[in-house]
Amino acid sequence: MGDLTAGNRGMSPEELRDFTRALLEDVLALEKMIAGGMIEKGVRRIGAEQEMFLVDDGLQPTAASEAILARIDDPRFTHELARFNLEANASVQVFGASCLRDLEAELRELYEKAQRTAESVGAKVVLVGILPTIEQGDLTLENMTQKPRFFELNETMRRMRGGSFRTHIKGIDELELQHDNVMLEACNTSFQVHFQVGADEFAKMYNAAQAVTAPLLAAAVNSPLLLGHRLWSETRIALFQQSIDSRSGVHASRGQRARVHFGDAWVRDSVLEIYREDIARFRVLLSQAIDEDPIKLVEQGIVPQLKALRMHNGTVYRWNRPCYGILDGVPHLRIENRVLPAGPSIVDEVANAAFYFGLMAGMLEQPWRVEEKLSFDDAKANFLSAARRGLQAEMVWTDGKSHGARDLIANELLPLARYGLQHAGVLQEDIDRYLGIHEERVKRDLTGAQWCFASLAQMTREGGNRHERLRALTAAMIERQRADTPLTEWPLASINEAADGWMASYRTVSQFMETDLFTVRSEDIVDLAASLMEWEGLRHIPVEDDEGRLVGLVTNHDLLRLNGGHFDRGGYDRVPVSQIMRRDPLTVEPETATAVAVELMRKHRIGSLPVVRDGKLVGMVTDRHVVDIAARLLGGRAAPKVKREAVQVAPVAPATDAATAAPER
Repeated sequence: MGDLTAGNRGMSPEELRDFTRALLEDVLALEKMIAGGMIEKGVRRIGAEQEMFLVDDGLQPTAASEAILARIDDPRFTHELARFNLEANASVQVFGASCLRDLEAELRELYEKAQRTAESVGAKVVLVGILPTIEQGDLTLENMTQKPRFFELNETMRRMRGGSFRTHIKGIDELELQHDNVMLEACNTSFQVHFQVGADEFAKMYNAAQAVTAPLLAAAVNSPLLLGHRLWSETRIALFQQSIDSRSGVHASRGQRARVHFGDAWVRDSVLEIYREDIARFRVLLSQAIDEDPIKLVEQGIVPQLKALRMHNGTVYRWNRPCYGILDGVPHLRIENRVLPAGPSIVDEVANAAFYFGLMAGMLEQPWRVEEKLSFDDAKANFLSAARRGLQAEMVWTDGKSHGARDLIANELLPLARYGLQHAGVLQEDIDRYLGIHEERVKRDLTGAQWCFASLAQMTREGGNRHERLRALTAAMIERQRADTPLTEWPLASINEAADGWMASYRTVSQFMETDLFTVRSEDIVDLAASLMEWEGLRHIPVEDDEGRLVGLVTNHDLLRLNGGHFDRGGYDRVPVSQIMRRDPLTVEPETATAVAVELMRKHRIGSLPVVRDGKLVGMVTDRHVVDIAARLLGGRAAPKVKREAVQVAPVAPATDAATAAPER
């Protein structure tokens, strides 16, 4: 989102018409520039953009970007959509010789400078595609960078969307939510790489970029978690498309393309095909006053800025995006690859870049074009498979056969990338180093996503609540990134890596509330509620309607009162839950401070608090959670296992084996 560089207020109809006219003139001017040979050729350059998260001492997102930018005094740094994100732009380099080690050195310098400055304002830097500890409550307009153009973008997309943004992603877990602004996009941070191409070779190289994107992503996935849910290996791919999907329901139902997309066909001849298609398909979101006549400038041999075209291009998010730029007064074209996530480490990022640049250079030297040997549908399917499964993905390649991603990369693509880097004159020592990192990652079947999954599995056995594990995962990332060792040398994260700051995992209700809930409806019979409470060891069961809205609460006291002081499942004679439930129970929101929730429970002498967002049930806090927190405060790192009867106010049927009894929810 950092490429939205202008536009600061809503557009009037006249401004929209003026900007659209300028946009069309820019395309015509670019056509004349290509025909006249004005676009630079014969030079290959590379570049990169490093996005990063900012967290506080509790490893939660912190709105520190303005304070950091005010102190850092370096034009390579800029803001992002969210105040808890930061972006750094590496210098443009000629592709060859020491370009890879030079890129790593500069990225390391930028990272360390950001880290030092962040620490001066009480923050830390994290390189990861999606921050494990980010929560929905962080995604507010208060955390949006305070620039008018971002608020304009949000309002324009909301109007076009016709309401909230819906996200639905299935992985190991399933996440479905609605959010009222575009800040879900701020959950993503990327490592974007640029590759300069000539106008005459653009179609061949752009199609090559589309083809190699899937295997590139398969070995680089590093975003498996979103809001505590284990989803795709590279969840950014699904999240980015859905988080800024400006299509209304009608437009989506008739197949209109989302603004974030892979594309639908190979490019035939020219970059103009992409620009024309994007103007035809996507409405203008932002505008600015245009003070140049690009066609006249081209006719005079003067290079135009093409401001309208560049602005509109910045609001269409192809995973491989064409870019027009000017360097030292000379116009050029480049392909921006946007699929790579930030992290796991600087050296891993450069290894990913080396693989991509090598594949692009190697494909250029082939006597055939990729579109002659691979269908576009297969290239697109490969991309989605890589995002979902990483190195476990299956891919159709140019031989028409299906390959496992690991075998395809190891047997065909790493040798091709090595050839491409050698042909470009990259130092052999650097080729061996960076492709060696990539090769080792593939051989061990270890990506950033796999490291996260394995670390969480290990920590689940070690104990702690869900948020403690996510904090420990984030703490481990920070420590290992600072050492800048490649992922293949990282030990798994341990729950002890966040032990010193465990209280940060209990600051708000959302961090420890129970979300795996058993509920009933008001028309259900009381026998069902009683059975659930007995089977699952519950003392409180929420009542919700078919849309998930909380309408009441049933407690074991209610059951005892109905049945004369005896808990007797099966003795409620088909009484509906609506007759005994407590209507309008006291509730809290996910962002409620833990101390506030505990005080409410103490003051009102209640054993549970339903947690709601917009009236819909999202979790429960019970006195069991209060016991856990108290145990931690008394000095134990892990909360004790509390027997049901130890916290029970009224009896339920006892478990036959106290050692295996489930704790109360």
